[in-house]
Amino acid sequence: MKDALRKLALAGIGVFSLTREKAEQIVKELVEKGQVSAEEARGVFHDLLEKGEQERAALARAVRNEINRFREEIGLVTKQEYQALEERISRLEAQLGQAGRAEEPPPQQG
Repeated sequence: MKDALRKLALAGIGVFSLTREKAEQIVKELVEKGQVSAEEARGVFHDLLEKGEQERAALARAVRNEINRFREEIGLVTKQEYQALEERISRLEAQLGQAGRAEEPPPQQG
């Protein structure tokens, strides 16, 4: 019975919009209507919160994956990749600067 009520509650309110307050309200209504005992209510409450958190985490992963796929598809670089390129350019410029000074002829006197 507890599992069926939990599924019904999840389907009815949408897991993504589930807040602690909304879960408390649903469980309180179930207890008041005599559909679950106080002990079952605690379990349903924690199950609702846990499932809501799992769904939010899954959504966040899915969004992250889509953003990364899109970024790769259009060729955008990440902040870390950009910083690595800046560092590489700085090193190359420093190397070129040192090589340029070594090749310069000594100043002529005269």
